[in-house]
Amino acid sequence: MHTTLPDIANTAAAIETGKLDWVGMGEIELPIIFESHNIPPVNVTTKARAFVNLHKADAKGIHMSRLFLALDTLSTEQQLNPQTLAKLLDRFISSHEGLSDQAQVEFKFDLPLRRKSLLSNKVGWKSYPIHLIAKINQGVLSVELMVDVTYSSTCPCSAALARQLIQNAFTEQFSESQIDKAAIVEWLGTTQGIVATPHSQRSVANVKVKLSNKAEYFDVVGLIDALESELKTPVQAAVKREDEQEFARLNGQNLMFCEDSARKIKALLNKQQYDDYWLQINHYESLHAHDAIAIAVKGVANGYTA
Repeated sequence: MHTTLPDIANTAAAIETGKLDWVGMGEIELPIIFESHNIPPVNVTTKARAFVNLHKADAKGIHMSRLFLALDTLSTEQQLNPQTLAKLLDRFISSHEGLSDQAQVEFKFDLPLRRKSLLSNKVGWKSYPIHLIAKINQGVLSVELMVDVTYSSTCPCSAALARQLIQNAFTEQFSESQIDKAAIVEWLGTTQGIVATPHSQRSVANVKVKLSNKAEYFDVVGLIDALESELKTPVQAAVKREDEQEFARLNGQNLMFCEDSARKIKALLNKQQYDDYWLQINHYESLHAHDAIAIAVKGVANGYTA
């Protein structure tokens, strides 16, 4: 005998009436194939969040399984790109006809990329945290892409203080009558010669960009490459001694407060075609127990705020 299962979401009355901005699920773990410009499709494991609004004030709830099944179809039958993302959100809404007219989805995952060393031509894996957020409202798609880029920042103040100590040590070690090139070169190669070094710290640039709703593809690698090229000192994957020496040189020639990093990235993003952007620079201080932070936005009307 077939028994009809109860559908409380469709039949039960709401305890309290009222519209809700977003209803859905979070921390949905699923594999997807991510498509981005200039790299082959990549298998990644994501944590997803899926939502629709509930604009029918007296409805008991939404059909969460329909959101889950739509995500499952993306995971097993499709690749994630702007086109499938738009179709996914359309399916969220069409499966909730009469209940919802807006949809939102988020994906968080680490994107593994092969990255070359600075000089030795060695190649290694680096992972970049990616956060993709897409919304659809009255048929208009909005897509935001956030990426974290880790780099090294060397303090300009400590570099100046270290140089002064080296100058003082040189003055104490050598008189004008003792100026001998070979002796100076040998002295400079000792800890007594380089008596102090500036402090540097691992730093992270969190960058969020709003993509055009007409974008035909994601270009995550292009954004990462541009950010790392501008910062000059991204953390490395595989390194040999010549790479480590070059990294030290780059740190010495690209001294940065968090304000410097923020202004460099802001100037870079201003040259791009992004509808909007938000950035936060985090210098995880090695001198202080606290962090140094700078935040900037593009400054468009009704756009991101700091």
